[in-house]
Amino acid sequence: MSTTSPTLDLASIDQYHADGFLVVRGAFSSDEVSALDIEAVRLMQRTDLMDTNNIRCRWQDDVVTGECRFDCFDPVIDLSPLCERAARDPRILGAVSSVYGESACLFKDKLIFKPPNAKGYKLHQDYIAWTSFPTSFVTVIVAIDPSTSESGGTEVFRGYHRQGCLTPADGNYHDLPEHLVDPERGCVLDLEPGDIAVFSGYTPHRSGPNRSGRWRRLLYLSYNALSDGGEQRAKHYAEFAEWLEERYAEYGRTNTFFR
Repeated sequence: MSTTSPTLDLASIDQYHADGFLVVRGAFSSDEVSALDIEAVRLMQRTDLMDTNNIRCRWQDDVVTGECRFDCFDPVIDLSPLCERAARDPRILGAVSSVYGESACLFKDKLIFKPPNAKGYKLHQDYIAWTSFPTSFVTVIVAIDPSTSESGGTEVFRGYHRQGCLTPADGNYHDLPEHLVDPERGCVLDLEPGDIAVFSGYTPHRSGPNRSGRWRRLLYLSYNALSDGGEQRAKHYAEFAEWLEERYAEYGRTNTFFR
C-alpha cells in the first residue's frame, strides 16, 4: 500500500480532471533514463521469452514489410527489478495519488519497445468492463526514448474521459470508432526521455506507426485508487492470463503459456 504524499500542484490536478491527461517534464534524471535504456536493451535479449504462444508477449506488424515483430512485455516488472522500482517510485505514486486524492496502488505494467516501422494502436480506451476492473484505472507513461508524432507517440483526446466507458460494457476489448472523437481535441503526448504522462483509463487514445528510424521505448504503468480494490496486481494478471487464453482459443490457438 502506498502512503506517498501527493506531488502535483492544484493547477496540474485541475488540468488532469479537465483534460483527462497531463505531462510532467523531467520527472526522471538523465542518469535514471540511461539505466532504463540499458535495462531495455537487456530485456530485448530475452529471446527465450519471445514466442507467439507466450501470452506475456505482444506483437505488431511492420508497416513496410508486413512482418510480425515483437513489441512488448506485459507484465514486465517480474523480469526487471529496475522497472519495478520505477513502477513504485514515489514521484509516480505521488503524482497518481494527487489526481486520486488518496493513495495509488500498482495494477498493471508493460514495456512497449515499438521498433522502427512498427504499426501503432487503433483508437481505444484502456478501461475494460470486467466486473473486477477498477473504474479508477490511470496509466502513467515513462519515456525512455523521445515520443513524437514521427515515432508513433500516444495521441490522447481531451475531455472525453468525463463520458466514462464509450464501448459496450461486455467485458471485451473494443476499438473505438474514429467518428466518436473530434480530431481537433487530439493531442500527441510529445515526451522527452525522463518525462512522464498521466492519463485516465477512459481517455480515448491511439498511436501511429514509428517512422523515426529508431526505437520508441515507453514504460506503461497503470494504477487504481486504494479505495477501488486496493493492491490487486497479482489478481489482475491471473484474470488477464485466463482471458487471453480464451481469446487465443477462439482463433484455434490452444498451445499458449505464460513464461
